[in-house]
Amino acid sequence: MKATWEKLENNQGVLTVEVEETRVDKAIDQAFNKVVKKINVPGFRKGKVPRKIFEARFGIESLYQDALDIILPEVYSEAVQETGIDPVDRPEVDVEQMGKGQKLVFKATVTVKPEVKLGDYKGLAVEAKDFAVTDEAIAEELTAMQNRSAELVVLEDDAAVATGDFAIIDFTGFVEGEEFEGGSAENYQLEIGSGTFIPGFEDQVIGMKKDEEKDVSVTFPEDYHAQDLAGEPVVFKVKVNEIKRKNLPELDDEFAKDVSEFDTLDELKADIKNKLEEKAKVDAENFKKESLIEQATANATIDIPEVMVEQEINHMVNDFAQRLQYQGMNLDLYYQFTGLDEEKLRDQFREDAQKRVRTSLVLEAISEAEKVEVTEEDVNAELDVMAEQYKRSADELRKIFAGRDGLASLNQDIRMRKTIDLLVANSK
Repeated sequence: MKATWEKLENNQGVLTVEVEETRVDKAIDQAFNKVVKKINVPGFRKGKVPRKIFEARFGIESLYQDALDIILPEVYSEAVQETGIDPVDRPEVDVEQMGKGQKLVFKATVTVKPEVKLGDYKGLAVEAKDFAVTDEAIAEELTAMQNRSAELVVLEDDAAVATGDFAIIDFTGFVEGEEFEGGSAENYQLEIGSGTFIPGFEDQVIGMKKDEEKDVSVTFPEDYHAQDLAGEPVVFKVKVNEIKRKNLPELDDEFAKDVSEFDTLDELKADIKNKLEEKAKVDAENFKKESLIEQATANATIDIPEVMVEQEINHMVNDFAQRLQYQGMNLDLYYQFTGLDEEKLRDQFREDAQKRVRTSLVLEAISEAEKVEVTEEDVNAELDVMAEQYKRSADELRKIFAGRDGLASLNQDIRMRKTIDLLVANSK
């Protein structure tokens, strides 16, 4: 095999590959052995058609695409290694020559990882930020603990929905008297004041009582994802099935005993203060790291391929969809309630995705410039920490990572952390 690389503009280039005839013929043979098992030819059992009969009936050219499917991934991977390029996307392949007894010649247009021209990343200064623990912060944490310990109590039939309540509702939406797809649900638990629904919907549910029915009139946003509904007035027929309200426990010694190992509220407050102070130290360290990363990234020059940004947005959308599932919602419902669509959601993620890609590229370039290495001791220490966290043995985790080819990802995570530590160690 012979491979050459021609660099073009915009982080692209052309990989020209020639593969020897013997290897091409072998791939064609493999393609025949695969295809012949699936075809029926009168007079022959399936899988027993002689090669000459097959070629006379279907033509040897009918095997070329299957042969390409077999050989292309192998030789492309070898060509990438031979030329030392670092692709970031699937190639666009143009086959120039393919046939029995002939060389395979193809050109692959490839987008590669961009060159990073590093600026200053050592000797950077960070302005101090106060992370002191205040009485207000302690009170907020106590309130959060109160809310986590609260019970949702079903209210009496004559109670009215108020802000902060959870209304269990049925609703059906109508536009010009016609019910529209995706505009109805039964026994939906809506937190009043959460801003989950179209603006104006929750406000009109306030004051309703159990078994009360009401027409709620709102207007879809102009930028609503479903164009046929954008800007349209809609009427939701709403019925309240049940109303729940948070019952907060009293902040006293009994509360402290219920939610912690402490006997008094004062002891609980002291523990909260200690934990917040520890968190403040971590926050201060993270603030310094983030500031140094931002400066090092801003000082670098990179032309980021758009495909890398799109790939990062894909990851972010998938992660967001998973989080929605944990909350009992999917993307379609989210679009319905927020007026967004996939394109608008991706646009919301775009700036952060660009930042993530840029940061990753700069840190990787610094790690290469500084020859940051990950040792076996580093990996073992990380596995020990994870084993403690997940209550599993380090050996068991190592097998899991190895089985999923995750050790490379683990090594990369450690390398990036060591690179960030290098920035901190060399800062003012």
